[in-house]
Amino acid sequence: MSLKRFHTGKRMSEMVVHGNVAYLAGQVAGDPSQDVAGQTTQVLAAIDALLAEAGTDKTQIIRAEIFLADIATFSQMNGVWDTWVPAGNTPARATVEAKLAAPEYKVEIVITAAI
Repeated sequence: MSLKRFHTGKRMSEMVVHGNVAYLAGQVAGDPSQDVAGQTTQVLAAIDALLAEAGTDKTQIIRAEIFLADIATFSQMNGVWDTWVPAGNTPARATVEAKLAAPEYKVEIVITAAI
């Protein structure tokens, strides 16, 4: 089975496709000065773009892992998530509070999707 890497850097790739599965690295906001809703919007747009590169979309997401710097922002993140995720195509999902790589990051999302 072939392995294809996307946006590969010294430390990581933004996405790796193996067979018919796309594995996305944790996505964070490009502009971390925004609140959790703004950051979530940016992260979901980045996920859409990566999935499109792999030839798939959000209806094919198998699993989502969401990391919040402050679990008190859960409802704000969900407000954006709920308008983005397609009804009837919700993935298996976990959301946890975690210390993220930099203090300005409020949300990070990891996705696994079928192609």
